[in-house]
Amino acid sequence: MEGVSTLRLFSTKGGVTEVAPRLADEEAEVQALVEGAMEAMLGVWFLATEYVTGPVHGGRIDSLGLDENGAPVIVEYKRATDPGVINQGLFYMAWLVDHRTEFQALVRERLGVTVASQVLWSAPRLICIAGDFTRYDLQAVREHRRSIDLVRYRLFGEHHITLETVAASVVARAQVPMRLGRVGAAGTLLAQRVSEAIEHLVSAVDELLLGLGKDVKKVRRQQYDAYQRLRNFACVTPRQDKLLVYLKAAPAAVDIVPGFSRDVTGLGHHGTGDLEVQLRSEGDVERAVELFRLSYMAA
Repeated sequence: MEGVSTLRLFSTKGGVTEVAPRLADEEAEVQALVEGAMEAMLGVWFLATEYVTGPVHGGRIDSLGLDENGAPVIVEYKRATDPGVINQGLFYMAWLVDHRTEFQALVRERLGVTVASQVLWSAPRLICIAGDFTRYDLQAVREHRRSIDLVRYRLFGEHHITLETVAASVVARAQVPMRLGRVGAAGTLLAQRVSEAIEHLVSAVDELLLGLGKDVKKVRRQQYDAYQRLRNFACVTPRQDKLLVYLKAAPAAVDIVPGFSRDVTGLGHHGTGDLEVQLRSEGDVERAVELFRLSYMAA
């Protein structure tokens, strides 16, 4: 098979023995595992299983969800390798885009009116989870304009599952320069300098985060820019005098530096992540690089 994983798992209980990987006996086994913990595994709120698309369309979507940024998500599962999984998923995505009202009604029923009013239709996602994929699948995803993730699963023993992204389509990233508001004629020059300085930091952070891996996608929301693999790993929010970056790195696993980083667990903010990093200069960006990488690896 194309790109077979070399991941090996060993048990250290009573000596060192290798735990052999295996495929599920049935596709439904994988689906049940993922749907039971979709937010933890994929960063997606679970909405519905085996969703019937109606008699005219004649389809049944394995899983429907909404990701951390409000984007609609279709998840399709295959026990082993199935060369039709991408086309099947795109068939369902076309239906989803044409039935926005129906999907938003489902979101409203499951997650409430506020969430339903903020669905991000500019970036619907397809996640295919399978035992493996063909080389044609991998190439098709890299060339596609839709947001598609190919995820290979493996079961280890009775209680472990791995999910490995083997290919991801990166939707074109339109660079929209940020312009901060100006206050008063006397403060125009100062405001312009502040704006230019922050724009420079935005560009530097954007380049660093996108450069962490070929699977990184950027999603624009009104309040923040999210950088994601399967899940968000960084959310960037500009302020007039600094950038706030929220990371998925665990605050307890890093040294908190007052004025540079803080634990915001349980505190409301735009985007996702419990570690806040405050960037005011290029030096701060350099200090944050390892935290960016740590968060990327955790996503």
